[in-house]
Amino acid sequence: MNESLLPKARVYAAQRQLEVGEPLGSGKDGIVCVGKLKAAPGTVAIKVHRFEELYRRERDAYLRLTELDVRSVLGFNVPKLLSSEDDLCVLEMTIVRRPFVLDFAAAYLDARPEFPEEVWAEWEADKQEQFEARWPKVRAILDAFEAFGVYLTDVSPANIGFEF
Repeated sequence: MNESLLPKARVYAAQRQLEVGEPLGSGKDGIVCVGKLKAAPGTVAIKVHRFEELYRRERDAYLRLTELDVRSVLGFNVPKLLSSEDDLCVLEMTIVRRPFVLDFAAAYLDARPEFPEEVWAEWEADKQEQFEARWPKVRAILDAFEAFGVYLTDVSPANIGFEF
């Protein structure tokens, strides 16, 4: 886990009367930890972003999905945004079970990013290889998000999790 982001998670948690729990995930761009409610049973996810641009992308994607009351897409659970803190680049959201769609930090709103066609072709070939027989379902999920104006580019088996 990226220890340098934990202080931000702790500051946010203290503001929200949460305790930082076990890690749920980490990567080069941020960390996700469990946030345990002090006053009542239950847990949430606290996601701390390293970069403001990625935080804003993800926050804005979640705001769009909240506005449209999207909780699942084609049977895949989508976390619900509970709160955000711009100064800390922190999102608080529900924890969802498989099947799920996670991680909107590389999402674009309202338009597909402008990359050359050969880049898109290589991207799609890579995703087909990653997902194998599940690719048609993943493609349908991506199309459904695009209908909401949310264009996902960070697509992997870690972010689109099928039931085992």
